[in-house]
Amino acid sequence: MANEQTLYDAVIVGGGPAGLTAALYLARARYRVIVVEQDHFGGQITITSEIVNYPGVPSASGKELAESMRSQAEAFGAEFLLAEAVGVDLEGDVKTVRTTRGDLQCFAVLLATGAHPRRVGFAGEDAFQGRGVAYCATCDGEFFEGREVFVVGGGYAAAEESVFLTKYATHATILMVTDDFTCASSVADEARAHEKITVLPHTQLEEVSGDDAVRCVRYRDTATGEVTKRCASEGDSFGVFVFAGYEPATELVREAAEVDEFGYIVTDRSQRTSVEGLYAAGDVCVKALRQVVTATGEAALAATEMERYVAAMQERTGLVPVRPVRATARAASLPVATETPREGDGLFDEATRAQLDTVFGRMENSLVLRLSLGEGAASEELRAYMEELARLTDKLSVEVSQDMGEEAEAPCVRVRRPDGTATGLAFHGVPGGHEFTSFVLGLYNAAGPGQPIDDESREAIAAISRPVDLKVLVSLSCTMCPDTVAAAQRIAAESPHVRADVYDLNHFPDLKERFNVMSVPCVVVNDGERVSFGKKNLGALLDLVG
Repeated sequence: MANEQTLYDAVIVGGGPAGLTAALYLARARYRVIVVEQDHFGGQITITSEIVNYPGVPSASGKELAESMRSQAEAFGAEFLLAEAVGVDLEGDVKTVRTTRGDLQCFAVLLATGAHPRRVGFAGEDAFQGRGVAYCATCDGEFFEGREVFVVGGGYAAAEESVFLTKYATHATILMVTDDFTCASSVADEARAHEKITVLPHTQLEEVSGDDAVRCVRYRDTATGEVTKRCASEGDSFGVFVFAGYEPATELVREAAEVDEFGYIVTDRSQRTSVEGLYAAGDVCVKALRQVVTATGEAALAATEMERYVAAMQERTGLVPVRPVRATARAASLPVATETPREGDGLFDEATRAQLDTVFGRMENSLVLRLSLGEGAASEELRAYMEELARLTDKLSVEVSQDMGEEAEAPCVRVRRPDGTATGLAFHGVPGGHEFTSFVLGLYNAAGPGQPIDDESREAIAAISRPVDLKVLVSLSCTMCPDTVAAAQRIAAESPHVRADVYDLNHFPDLKERFNVMSVPCVVVNDGERVSFGKKNLGALLDLVG
């Protein structure tokens, strides 16, 4: 039963530019709004190194622009929740959005879930994912240093990422089915003119093949019918990066709302869908141009229309949610620090410390951060981070291991209980970058109460009766790794039979060679019993363990 203390005027599913803009507009208009995001706030633009066509912002990285949007929305009182939306009930005046951290009730829902990379369907695509086939240059480009790569696609991402890949690859060959690039000429020209890039128009990749890596590629010139097969030199392999468009993330509402033949949501000029009270904005919609500026414009339209709808619902039901608190809202419902710690004097800025205070204040039990340190700079950095965290709360303490065996995996922080027993959580490296949030979330889960878990997942974890050793191999630049890390740590925090050791491959290259890792995240079960690549949520990881 909805009540004014728990009810929201609007729930926004998706924390990219569209979702953040709508949150800003609604919160500024004094409506209670929460943004639900399953990965990282900012969405796809956070992997873009430079944005130069957003009005009023001469140049900024995607991450910088997204953080600015988030901070602005937060200042007006918008709330944020890091969780996965798993279902919606759109019947009646009060809607329900079901998440992995509980149900949210509201008058209106905005779907701003964007789109995810599309698979092409060439032979060997699934078999070689993580073994040479990749979908994120920022995450996986470094694994192909000194090798030749092929880039599939002819749009903005293919052009931009092919240039990025030349930092590592000896050469990049772009395979596009179109006659020319479909993106702005300024981006296309840079790729076309690059000395380490070859562009092959009207060319379709048909197959990749090999053993434990991609050794050969076969592609066809669709204009002439000519088929070419390229094989790497003996002992070498290729990388294949796929940037062939996106698929809309509309699974939540596809059975309820009208979508086009490609799955994109159909909206009117005010961003209303075919379902009363459901709105959509950004890349999830049918539209001619998919840019940050169009996403924010659509979100502003949607938010304005939602204001009218919500006001009518308040009058109709007599329910008026609690008004947002400006400037002081620090996402109390979000038990994670979403800022990356900064190096130098005072490792954490004021905003990060405020978020950490929220997390630590909710922790039920104390933890010990047991450090294994070596002689290098990374060990000193790890010590500094952990000691700074411990200074912020009496729930954490630091001890340095004198066990020579543990030093072999330095730098490492193992999370233990005050009585010395293990929680099953460890990070090998320095948990900075994208992994800082997941590390803090791991502490919260280990100390309790932890993130809520649905009954089915809790039962699956309880059913684990054999020892399970999970190695999660990541890089700190990977935007897809934190979700997998958080899921592995959640299982380990809940089960005495599971260990979750996270390794930054930058410090442990031997693991990359041992398990032939060419993409992250990579999950290794019981030292190689199973090896799986790609982002995984709690359910997917439990399926892998089972």
